[in-house]
Amino acid sequence: MIPSKKALDNLSYKIMGAAIEVHRHLGPGLLESVYQKCLAIEFKNQEIIFRQELKVPLEYKGQRIDTEFRCDFLVEEMIVVELKSVSELLPIHQAQVINYINLLKVPKGLLINFNVGNVFHQGQKTFVNKYYDALDPF
Repeated sequence: MIPSKKALDNLSYKIMGAAIEVHRHLGPGLLESVYQKCLAIEFKNQEIIFRQELKVPLEYKGQRIDTEFRCDFLVEEMIVVELKSVSELLPIHQAQVINYINLLKVPKGLLINFNVGNVFHQGQKTFVNKYYDALDPF
């Protein structure tokens, strides 16, 4: 089944709800790996289907390149979720998510920074690409 923009937006909302729940319990200031482990538990609790530490493929001029690129989560084969615990999100963090969604050929990516006071208002950025643009709105 091909998802719609609305379905992806609803899934994004569920993902952010899970991230907010983790942040509500832990607060800011911990390592990214801690948030990742706890978010995996929260995804399972909320029955969100995901793959963790997914190796991101890279092809150069028709040849597969062995890299160590790994996205933190690929949720329901449609949304890359990349976690950070940094004082501020930098352009390189955004480029990472954009590259991952393009390399994995998925329509949407979420960049979540847990090292903030409010994850929803200060710690999230959403990225879409041509795969998202091609989806039906509803």
